[in-house]
Amino acid sequence: MPVVPHHCHLCPRSCGADRAAGKTGVCGAGDTLRVARAALHHWEEPCLSGDPNDPTGSGTVFFTGCALGCCYCQNYPISQQGLGKEIDEIRLAEIFLELQAKGAQNINLVTATQWLPWVTAALDDARTRGLHLPVVYNTGGYETVETVQALKPYVDIWLTDYKYASPALAAELSRAEDYPAVADAALCEMLRQTGAPVFGADGYLQRGVIIRHLALPGHVEDSLAVLRRLAEIRREVNVPFLTSLMSQFTPFYHAAEHGMGRRITTYEYRKVVEEAIALGLTDGYMQEKSSAREEYTPPFDLEGV
Repeated sequence: MPVVPHHCHLCPRSCGADRAAGKTGVCGAGDTLRVARAALHHWEEPCLSGDPNDPTGSGTVFFTGCALGCCYCQNYPISQQGLGKEIDEIRLAEIFLELQAKGAQNINLVTATQWLPWVTAALDDARTRGLHLPVVYNTGGYETVETVQALKPYVDIWLTDYKYASPALAAELSRAEDYPAVADAALCEMLRQTGAPVFGADGYLQRGVIIRHLALPGHVEDSLAVLRRLAEIRREVNVPFLTSLMSQFTPFYHAAEHGMGRRITTYEYRKVVEEAIALGLTDGYMQEKSSAREEYTPPFDLEGV
């Protein structure tokens, strides 16, 4: 059984909410696990979900709530508006096994930290019943080092964002001025934990770190600073990783109120790509500009829950 926090410190907000008493934390999570979708997903990086026409894909589980408050979140109905179905850790373990039976290449946990006690209990249960897939931890990068360390027995692949280099920009867009420092420390721990990327014979990633960076309209200089910091981390930690430079920004939620009521231009994205190449961050993925389309956001219709 999961131990529901009395004084929650699972994320860097460390809000201390008594969730065992039914109080909700900054993340919106209370005392009962909530999940919004569990299905095969075909639009992750190719080493996770394969070709878009691949009938298998990544076994994604989208959890309700989030410690960040990104004004442009494409998943805002579940991250910030509470959409999701109440389940327990036994049902979550069954979901993992159902995704495996459907042919998933991995179990992909999307924004799960606020439910960490339930998630680890479900993984323990599912593994005793035959779960053998790699576990992907799909995170916004806003994690404590302690949480990353606690997940070492469970996570094979870290799929993490590195959103900002500027504390001021992080404060404005995600209400997290400490984001750069927190994400930096967490990423270094992830790299030390997994080591270099390991691929299976079929080309799917089995272990390692993928670092995503979403280029934002009007904020190219911060993207360049992020890339420079990633190059420094690669030298400091001396562990290779994959980078995923994303152009899919779409002006969801409150983005327009923060001067981002448009998609990025080809010129903006090209500057980011050129900087990555100049820094030698060439192992990984880039997106076509056509990926900035709303149909790439999955419907949160409680499928598979």
